[in-house]
Amino acid sequence: MTNAKLYLIPTTLGDTEPLEVMPISVKKVIEHLDYFIVENEKSARRFIKKITPNKPQPSLNLMLLDKYSDELETRHYLDMCQEGVSVGLLSEAGVPAVADPGATIVKLAHEKGIQVVPLVGPSSILMAMMASGMNGQSFAFNGYLPIDKSDRKRAIKELEKLSKDKNQSQVFIETPYRNEKMLDDLRAILAPDTRVCVACDITLPTEYIKTYTIREWKKIKTDLHKRPSIFIVHRS
Repeated sequence: MTNAKLYLIPTTLGDTEPLEVMPISVKKVIEHLDYFIVENEKSARRFIKKITPNKPQPSLNLMLLDKYSDELETRHYLDMCQEGVSVGLLSEAGVPAVADPGATIVKLAHEKGIQVVPLVGPSSILMAMMASGMNGQSFAFNGYLPIDKSDRKRAIKELEKLSKDKNQSQVFIETPYRNEKMLDDLRAILAPDTRVCVACDITLPTEYIKTYTIREWKKIKTDLHKRPSIFIVHRS
C-alpha cells in the first residue's frame, strides 16, 4: 500500500473567513494537495483561493461529483492514490459525506484500502443540536421530508411519535425557499407542547437559533426565506 490518503475537507457554511470556523490544519492540507473531488467547480476554486491565496489555480485538478456524475467515471477518482497521490474530498457547505454526495467516494476509499482522514470543520447538524437544548444523547438526522402535503404531514407526525417513544431528538432540513412553509406545517401539525428548534445561518452574522414549544412558535414571526436552516423536533 502507498501512503496516499483521502482527506475529507470541510468548508464554511456561508461567506465567513475560513480560519474563523476551522483550524489551521485544514489550510495546511489544502496547500499540499493538487487533486480534489468537488460538487461545484466554481465554488470549490473560490474556497481554495480564499483559504490558500498563494496556491496556483492552474495546479488544481478538480473532479466533479454531483447528481449528474457518471458512476463508472467516479469509480476512477481515487486511482491516483494507488500511485501515492493524495486526494481531497471537498464539501459544498459544511463537512463532506454528511447530507452530502461524498459518501460514495468514502465508501470507495475503504474498498480500495485507502486511509480516510476526516478534518475538523463546521457541521450545521451538530452545531444546531449543540445549541438546541434538546437530547444530544439520542438524535436522528432524517434529511429532507416529503414534498407531497399528505406524505409530509404523515412524516411529521411519525417523527413526533418517534421522539416521544424514544426520547429522541429528530433533525431534518428543507430547501431554503420552503423554510417558512415548513415552519407553518410544524405549527399546524405538532402538539402544542412539542418543542421545535430552528437554527439558520449558523456561524454567520445573521445566525438565528431559537427553541420554543409549538404554542410559543404560533406567536412568533420569522423570516427564514432562503436562509439555510436546520429543524429539530422533540416531544417529551
